[in-house]
Amino acid sequence: MEDPAAAGAGSSSTNSNGNGGVKGKQAAPKGREAFRSQRRESEGSVDCPTLEFEYGDADGHAAELSELYSYTENLEFTTNRRCFEEDFKTQVQGKEWLELEEDAQKAYVMGLLDRLEVVSRERRLKVARAVLYLAQGTFGECDSEVDVLHWSRYNCFLLYQMGTFSAFLELLHMEIDNSQACSSALRKPAISIADSTELRVLLSVMYLLVENIRLERETDSCRWRTARETFRTELSFSMHNEEPFALLLFSMVTKFCSGLAPHFPIKKVLLLLWKVVMQLLTKQDSLDIYNERDLFKTEEPATEEEEESAGDGERTLDGELDLLEQDPLVPPPPSQASLSAERVAFPKGLPWAPKVRQKDIEHFLEMSRNKFIGFTLGQDTDTLVGLPRPIHESVKTLKQHKYISIADVQIKNEEDLEKCPMSLGEEVVPETPCEILYQGMLYSLPQYMIALLKILLAAAPTSKAKTDSINILADVLPEEMPITVLQSMKLGIDVNRHKEIIVKSISALLLLLLKHFKLNHIYQFEYVSQHLVFANCIPLILKFFNQNILSYITAKNSISVLDYPCCTIQDLPELTTESLEAGDNNQFCWRNLFSCINLLRLLNKLTKWKHSRTMMLVVFKSAPILKRALKVKQAMLQLYVLKLLKIQTKYLGRQWRKSNMKTMSAIYQKVRHRMNDDWAYGNDIDARPWDFQAEECTLRTNIEAFNSRRYDKPQDSEFSPVDNCLQSVLGQRLDLPEDFHYSYELWLEREVFSQPICWEELLQNH
Repeated sequence: MEDPAAAGAGSSSTNSNGNGGVKGKQAAPKGREAFRSQRRESEGSVDCPTLEFEYGDADGHAAELSELYSYTENLEFTTNRRCFEEDFKTQVQGKEWLELEEDAQKAYVMGLLDRLEVVSRERRLKVARAVLYLAQGTFGECDSEVDVLHWSRYNCFLLYQMGTFSAFLELLHMEIDNSQACSSALRKPAISIADSTELRVLLSVMYLLVENIRLERETDSCRWRTARETFRTELSFSMHNEEPFALLLFSMVTKFCSGLAPHFPIKKVLLLLWKVVMQLLTKQDSLDIYNERDLFKTEEPATEEEEESAGDGERTLDGELDLLEQDPLVPPPPSQASLSAERVAFPKGLPWAPKVRQKDIEHFLEMSRNKFIGFTLGQDTDTLVGLPRPIHESVKTLKQHKYISIADVQIKNEEDLEKCPMSLGEEVVPETPCEILYQGMLYSLPQYMIALLKILLAAAPTSKAKTDSINILADVLPEEMPITVLQSMKLGIDVNRHKEIIVKSISALLLLLLKHFKLNHIYQFEYVSQHLVFANCIPLILKFFNQNILSYITAKNSISVLDYPCCTIQDLPELTTESLEAGDNNQFCWRNLFSCINLLRLLNKLTKWKHSRTMMLVVFKSAPILKRALKVKQAMLQLYVLKLLKIQTKYLGRQWRKSNMKTMSAIYQKVRHRMNDDWAYGNDIDARPWDFQAEECTLRTNIEAFNSRRYDKPQDSEFSPVDNCLQSVLGQRLDLPEDFHYSYELWLEREVFSQPICWEELLQNH
């Protein structure tokens, strides 16, 4: 197809010059280049190389620790070291921490914990800083970053075994309930990092304990592995008649968003909440992994050549996938490397097995019966009388690929429990960590979701600052604002980095909750999903992606020399405006790409099989926003973008599909399909807009029935056991009014003896 800008340039040259051919050939490249430069300016650069990104639960260990601290806090590393050395010299003479035997280290830690129980707030803070210095790896005695990380992990296991986490949990309760600090923060016109000093120290120690103990390594001793399991149990279940630790952090989030505690260091709270939920909830397989075996995969592991050839289709051009030229159903010609292999197997067809829902089979039979015999049989999928032979074969093929999910089984069980509560009896609910967390979150869950989305909105790069919005920068802004240009640039990088970390923690937390609640019970997942939708999560995520995503994931809001643990063992080099503008040499920002994928997965989970929510994607014009995200050459991100485009193509109209054939082909090649999926057309019976609201209302009714049946168990239930023993019923002592014996004869005469009894009606009613 001819480039329109080039064609325009060529025709104008022809009209103005006699020798149009030569001029047109010279002007065409210039016009094409001008057209491309305009697109770069409007949509960002498209010259993004393929990103070598490995998606996981979290970033590397050092990176996760460094993101706990803002650059404004760097001066406090020296303060923590001084507090430790002053206390250590009074307790141990002539030795350093690393020179002590383990028993002597335990004795010193026990003394530290004893000195935490003092009345003086200032002395208590100094001791807490000494503990924090130990958790940070006693960097004053280390020579390299590896040593700092090693001793940080060692000290954290030692601190936990001595009861440090429980001691700091009590101090955290005290600081949360500190009304004087809250009122002082409310009265101040501008809140700074100094207002959250005590809370930041406590949360930093607890985060370092959680993150270091969570990390599993093959060299860990048996004692450390036991401590890890004990710690996971302590975080998962209610200890000493207290709520799980995650609920305390959720309450801090809601208290911060309500404006009652604006001094809370919200970034540290969210990071700790995310890591606690990750440690609280046992590791499970991803819900995105299909249960059945793919029919087209070979048993042998893929060779390097096969992996490289499989990645060729992940390259992009102008925001869309660069598709293979040949027909996808025709095997590609064998390469020289594959010819030398002992066994060559070329997959025929798409590289996955199609799936079919029970509802799809019922829908197919309903249409077939209406067409051939004129009536339907409801949900009957076995009776095929009167249908032609090809329909029999089609139903057989559909049933061979039928996929029954865990959610379908749970929904069926829930329907049975609602219909037959007496015969099936009371459901036995296992007390898993996920179940305990849901029970604790249940009644305040709407407030939790609203608070998280409110913070996510404030941290999004596309949101504009408002006077009435929450202040998420209280734990990054210094007491004295910068004066020089260099200080302003450094603070600007710190603020942007601070927001990126908040987005990362919230996106990972929400995705983690949805994944585990869906495995635990589908209606728990639907309850969280529905409140996220009610709180405008879908337009919020689209608002987040309505930016230059390529620029966002390549943002350089980091100063490597100021990151922990580098900043603790090296002298700070002289920073210049040029070095700050240059940033690091990384190909992309891991946390930003991680956040984008999390938000896309979150959007997929909210909209999958929900027509009303899919229509929200259409109404908010998400297609061009999502298409721009395809500029990022990363296979996982592109897959979830294509999934979101696939579910709404039938609503976008024929002209959109005709104008975006490259995207349609990419969806066909990269996204798994259902057996009778007509995603590329607009003739789905489920696409009737008047059914959407009823679908959401029915889902809400089912969720409320589930929560009421399982968690709201009143004592006087109509299904509670009835006492049929005459002696026990008549033997119960009833408290009667004092004047009852004066009027009971009159009451008997009026209410019993004078009232006629219709025995036939009485028998009919019973």
